[in-house]
Amino acid sequence: MRKLFSKMDIPLFILTIFFVVVGLVMIYSASSISSVVRYGYAPYHFFIRQAIFVSVSLIVGIFIIIKLPTRTYGFLAWPALIAVILALVFLFINGRMTNNAISWYDLGFFSLQPSEFAKSILIIFSAIYYNKLHYRKVKNIYAYLVPLAFGIMIACLVAMQPDLGSAAIIGGIVFLTFISIPMVQNNMIRVIKVLVIGVVIAAIIVLYSGSDLLNSMQMDRLTFRNPCSRYTEVTGYQVCNGFIAINNGGLFGVGLGNSTQKYLYLPESHTDFIFPIIVEELGLIFGIFLILGYAWVLFRILKIAKASENLRCSVLAYGTFWFLTLHILINLLGILALIPLTGVPLPLLSYGGSFTVNVIVMLFIVQRVNIENKINKTKREIKAL
Repeated sequence: MRKLFSKMDIPLFILTIFFVVVGLVMIYSASSISSVVRYGYAPYHFFIRQAIFVSVSLIVGIFIIIKLPTRTYGFLAWPALIAVILALVFLFINGRMTNNAISWYDLGFFSLQPSEFAKSILIIFSAIYYNKLHYRKVKNIYAYLVPLAFGIMIACLVAMQPDLGSAAIIGGIVFLTFISIPMVQNNMIRVIKVLVIGVVIAAIIVLYSGSDLLNSMQMDRLTFRNPCSRYTEVTGYQVCNGFIAINNGGLFGVGLGNSTQKYLYLPESHTDFIFPIIVEELGLIFGIFLILGYAWVLFRILKIAKASENLRCSVLAYGTFWFLTLHILINLLGILALIPLTGVPLPLLSYGGSFTVNVIVMLFIVQRVNIENKINKTKREIKAL
């Protein structure tokens, strides 16, 4: 066991723990007021729950490193994919409405959000599926479209909840992973033709279905520029208060726990808008440091992906890279009013059970990939002697 842990990517592991600790501290700070005033809970309610989610995730991650080499993921791929599709379908029958979206199952202590598990499951499914095609030397480019088709199906189900942010991320993960495959890159012209035909067919179906592509609430989100000019409106209130929090913090912050914007000015201060609270309390310099930390995390994952000797490990790492990248970009660009706000959490910092579990588990899967890369490298060196 010690030998396995010694082969982990230490910088990536240290950064993961650092972000987890910062996230726990800031979730407590950001949620302590709203937990009491808005929800009627104890000040530490969300902190305790997040600590439990993190602990469970770390235990699962350690189990993955010790007991689950990536070659064993194959038996999970199809059952997990089918299970998450069924879970998304049954949400419309027995799901819980929260923030105008039917995205959760209420399991008592834990609210399960299938769309978050869909991201991880699609990455694992794609890795297993593409590796099998590569191993069998399948040359038919259309066979490589299967994960993309499932990704589009799942993204559509998520968009119907409606959760356009998660739907965009799911579609982005599957598509960006798809175009990273060598076989796809070698047949890009044919792939583009198929995708164009698919988009045209989808557009025709939408246009003639008699339903609106976006409802009024989703249309309102497209108005995102100059949010403080619409402070009293839904389209500007939250983002403008995020701006105020960032402005209040200055370079060095007002001090941990001293945010004023968390006093219900930012309703989602411990989830989607935790970054403005961090900057308000700890300062812009610390906020930039966090962004640089994210960049280093992504660099380490990309390095592991490129070092992988088989397509399965490579796709697992690349998929995790795109998973985190899309979440970071959509969250930060949304709160800075550079793109429409979609309610996407920030990896390892925002509160969220399903999201936290999946992010940490995927990071440990990347660690398992790195361990296997080093084991394979050692075997090659021994054979070369």
